Amino acid sequence: MINASINAQIKFVNSYFLYYNFNIMEQLSPHSSGEQNSQVLSDDEEILIKNVENWLKEGDPQDYNLVHERFSRLRNLGIAVFDYPSIKDTKFVRDVLLDENQLAESLLFFSASNHLLRTPAKVAALRSFLIAKFHAFSLLAKLTKGNDNLYTPAKNISYSVVFTLMAEDVYFSCLDDPGFSDNTKSKLVNDLIALWDSGKDTRSIHHLMALSSLWTARDSAPPSFGTMDGNTELLRISIDMGIETEWVEFLKEESTNENTRWALEEFLFGLSYEEILQVRSRLKRYGVTSVSHDEVRSYLDSKPVYSMFDDRDPSAIYDFFIERRDSCTLRKKVNAPGPRQTLEEIYLKYRIILESS
Repeated sequence: MINASINAQIKFVNSYFLYYNFNIMEQLSPHSSGEQNSQVLSDDEEILIKNVENWLKEGDPQDYNLVHERFSRLRNLGIAVFDYPSIKDTKFVRDVLLDENQLAESLLFFSASNHLLRTPAKVAALRSFLIAKFHAFSLLAKLTKGNDNLYTPAKNISYSVVFTLMAEDVYFSCLDDPGFSDNTKSKLVNDLIALWDSGKDTRSIHHLMALSSLWTARDSAPPSFGTMDGNTELLRISIDMGIETEWVEFLKEESTNENTRWALEEFLFGLSYEEILQVRSRLKRYGVTSVSHDEVRSYLDSKPVYSMFDDRDPSAIYDFFIERRDSCTLRKKVNAPGPRQTLEEIYLKYRIILESS
């Protein structure tokens, strides 16, 4: 019964993401340089907003006014943001005259948070727009809870914004990866600029669908903290996910990769690599064979590094990603053991490599 319930949830989530992804791809041209998308919100997004406003107008005029004003401001912000020229049409970034050979290096320069003031206005403005869009559609989801016809698409648009923000981080990670060829990096530069020009990334929305299924299965049946065996829990949760061809192929290819296994365990258990080692050691020392999800934190010396994870909250998913990304960055800087990339980075990089082969 549990597996059937989980599978039903996953199929519902995936069916909507397929629908939403198809409509985004219909409205976006393929990744290309310098092409602007003048429409602030997609046709489907505008239809949803209109339907929500009509629904609220009948039952709660005050909430209707709140939504109407919020999206009027979002459109005005979007018009200003998308009026900025594309990075491809910008002659200088970081006070350097751009050419095709310098572009990847220049983009990487302002990816670090300590170079905030070097970030092109177009990029900084687009990030602000995405945050505002996330808040606006999260408001719709909050106000329409109980009306699935309105709540579900509003919630999943919020997810799509989260996926797009994640994709930006992954593209920067790819550009900094010596394993990618110059030709692949050149294509990824165009894809990253297309993300900034359109405010959407079809690749991340499509491929992170598999991880959204993993989130749903993991949250519906939390992993066991008995042996802290990530392989066993991964197998169980993957079975709960049902048939996910892309995900299964990824596991086959990456099953022997130590960094991937560590990243998976962090994702599954919601603990850092260092905390997982600590819990494993103490379970073995005290001869404990089974411990609940709530009890596992008592085996740590301090508050867990990562926030509590809730797949129903898109902002929590993003927070969880950023916390793990920052831990990976620190390990790379101090050359410490453990995962150097998040599961999301590894998975999207895997898909990008397949696309390039």
